[in-house]
Amino acid sequence: MTAIDSTDARLRSATAERASDSAAMSATDASVQADAAPHRAPSHRTYLMCRPEHFTVSYRINPWMHPQDPTDTNLAVRQWNTLYETFVGLGHDVHLIDPIAGLPDMVYTANGGFAIDGVAYGALFTYPQRAPEGPAFMRWFAEHDFRVVEPERVNEGEGDILLVGSRILAGTGFRSSIESHDELRRVFDREVVSLTLVDPRFYHLDTALAVLDPLKDDEHANIAYVPAAFDEKSRRTLERLYPDAIIVSEEDAGILGLNSISDGYNIVIAKRAVGFEKQLRERGYNPIGVDLSELLLGGGGVKCCTLELRR
Repeated sequence: MTAIDSTDARLRSATAERASDSAAMSATDASVQADAAPHRAPSHRTYLMCRPEHFTVSYRINPWMHPQDPTDTNLAVRQWNTLYETFVGLGHDVHLIDPIAGLPDMVYTANGGFAIDGVAYGALFTYPQRAPEGPAFMRWFAEHDFRVVEPERVNEGEGDILLVGSRILAGTGFRSSIESHDELRRVFDREVVSLTLVDPRFYHLDTALAVLDPLKDDEHANIAYVPAAFDEKSRRTLERLYPDAIIVSEEDAGILGLNSISDGYNIVIAKRAVGFEKQLRERGYNPIGVDLSELLLGGGGVKCCTLELRR
């Protein structure tokens, strides 16, 4: 039995229990904590998205994908439109890359690369079904005045590469190679912290960890994550670097609640991640729930559909 097959049962029914103390907080206590939350301010962001005109599930490369089950492309487009309109309504710029027939996962633009200061580090995909996406995204970057660095090592872009302050958190274990982390250090001359994923449900770093304060310095930047996704060494690293992180339940993380996008105040999350929504409000953020249930059939959520462009 494969690792993907062994997790199907857990994906089909979320646990009914929550381990977090915050779930038991009274309404009065929550109000007091909200009043004490720090002031948050949104920052303007620029994103790259891809309309899911060719979305379907025709192969299986993660535990969420079941080719035998029907998908609704029109529904996927409508849900994606809601996400797109949410970003635009928040005042952010959204660029679009043209979808390519035969590449149904191209909607998950986060995997297409990683861009800082006008430099775009391209993606080199693990599975052959997605391999043509790498060159397509690199062409888009080049055509839009990014300096493109073609990767030599397997990596899946912002799926496994997240910027927190000036520090890069880089995932490995399922999709991106540990060697790509050395490549990141050379390309961007920044601190890169390697984190090992061990649960197939969380096959990319952006399914297990959310960046809450994208523009904060390293001392004040913060994250949310689900500890069960990481090996012991990585958990200790996260505890040391982010002692005030939001610890999210496996129930919310298991519907890709952590696969979210933050502008420092507004955080777009999975609509069903109600526990995470409450935790965010208690910290002074403004969570906005969006239903991407159809795109979840391909293993993607809010962050998967969004690649940040940093000039």
